[in-house]
Amino acid sequence: MAIDQSQSYSIGVDLGGTNLRIAAYTRTAGLLETILLPTRLAAGRIAVIEDLCGAVFDLENRFSPRYRLTGIGVGTPGPLELPAGRLHNPPNLTGWDGFELLKELETRLNQSVILESDANLAALAECVLGCGLTMGIDSLCMLTLGTGVGNGIILNGKIWDGAAGMGGEAGHATIYPDGAKCPCGNDGCLEMYASATAVVRTANQRIAAGAAPLLAGQKWSARTLAEAAFAGNADAKQIYTDAGRALGIGLAALVNTLNLPLYVVGGGLVQAWELLKPAIFEELNHRSYVYRLTAPGSPVANNNPRGATHVLPAELGKDAGLLGACILPFTADERSLVPVEG
Repeated sequence: MAIDQSQSYSIGVDLGGTNLRIAAYTRTAGLLETILLPTRLAAGRIAVIEDLCGAVFDLENRFSPRYRLTGIGVGTPGPLELPAGRLHNPPNLTGWDGFELLKELETRLNQSVILESDANLAALAECVLGCGLTMGIDSLCMLTLGTGVGNGIILNGKIWDGAAGMGGEAGHATIYPDGAKCPCGNDGCLEMYASATAVVRTANQRIAAGAAPLLAGQKWSARTLAEAAFAGNADAKQIYTDAGRALGIGLAALVNTLNLPLYVVGGGLVQAWELLKPAIFEELNHRSYVYRLTAPGSPVANNNPRGATHVLPAELGKDAGLLGACILPFTADERSLVPVEG
């Protein structure tokens, strides 16, 4: 029996290392209700899954009498192996290495679940509901700057998972070969220089070395560092300039490789976009001949607007990953997933 989409709803889950967010969603009304829970990592992964499933059941009990359930979408930190739905040493979910997340969810919920990386879902949401919708573009690459640097790629409206579900790990591309050791095992990864965590670590290192006297004597977060930079603190501004430089190097490689029309930068650190922006575009213009040829206003872009390369801050903010999980059951992807009828 075909599902009447106008009377359908989905449930989306954003599984994070700090919080669990579970929401009911319709395409016409958007988010109907959101449940926010702490991610009880110290209690063990089964306790977290029990909390997650309990919230899903709660939403089903509330909304299934009124709508048909199209499906359940879940976003998780990676690395995530697909289609198995198995996690491999996710840095923000300590103790979850080898966890059969998809199997555990489907067993406990007794129905099909669509599992994806959280960065892919943020990218999907930006494509369908955010920057992509605004610009009429159905292909983009997104970097999310948070605890680490996530990466999602959308091609022709579909998530690009790669051969094993691990496509889109630009956060672990090498920016500085002799740089800081990353938990992934590499040296000088992008997320060691352009994440919220990296910004704070850089500040603390420079304070300890006496290289940031204008920051000494205070405990900093990425947000307070940005506030100081906007207020004119030269040491704080330099930290964001350096983060923007690393991000620009990473983006230049992506532009040269993918030649997509849109690159979106999201996550908590994007609130400092105006601080990051000058160094980003300086590096793009220096390191990417594709960007120079296709930047807005270039002859190529003027002759072929769909061939222009746009680099923009995300539109959806902190809800991008959750919205992506919610819209995933409504969106056919390259694995030909069939929506679940409630």
